[in-house]
Amino acid sequence: MIYVVFMEPETPGNIGFLARTMKNFGLDHLVLINPCQLEHEAYYQSMHAREIIYNRQEYNSLPEFMEKEGIDFIVGTTGTAGGSYNIPRIAITPENLAASLNIQGDIALVFGREGDGLTNQELELCDLIVSIPTHESYPILNITHAAAIIFYELFKTQKDYPVEDLDEASLEEKEGLINYMDEVLSKLDYPPHKKKNAAIAFKRMIGRAFISGREAHTLKGMFRRIRDRLN
Repeated sequence: MIYVVFMEPETPGNIGFLARTMKNFGLDHLVLINPCQLEHEAYYQSMHAREIIYNRQEYNSLPEFMEKEGIDFIVGTTGTAGGSYNIPRIAITPENLAASLNIQGDIALVFGREGDGLTNQELELCDLIVSIPTHESYPILNITHAAAIIFYELFKTQKDYPVEDLDEASLEEKEGLINYMDEVLSKLDYPPHKKKNAAIAFKRMIGRAFISGREAHTLKGMFRRIRDRLN
């Protein structure tokens, strides 16, 4: 079981947004540590994830929660990871977390306060620290933005995204498509240099694009009809 722990949230809206983000990625155990008074805004912002707030758990401190729930593994989050010599703050990326997290038991993902994050004492309680790389011009992420990134990385390792498998066009199919385009260009009243440029542009576009076999077949049929009409 994965618990999502929010340390001392100050605004009801952020609690609602976090619950909404949790539901996006199949998480439903929300824990609030010493939270603000929950108001209508929390339920309003949660949209269709209100049951997560209704079923929330509240504790006065992180150690109290860990002891009460018997947490086996705790992952903390920080916006400012430390260097090699700052042991409590040595952090991994969300992608690394998803690849390495294989703990049997109850896991807590702990998100810090909106303004101050987690204290050094709280970070020392964590078995692992996660930090999200950001641009130096504005390195601090909103709690729900950070949560969405981490939840997504965990989710994609556990569940296949429900997209129909696509059979990518083969090299031969792409070359056939380019040949049809060349035949169409040869029948157009275009100056030679423009035909050459158009052929190069089309070839490079096809080289960069992801095209399914069905798409290549459909385009070849279209170019064939154009070619035949130009005869």
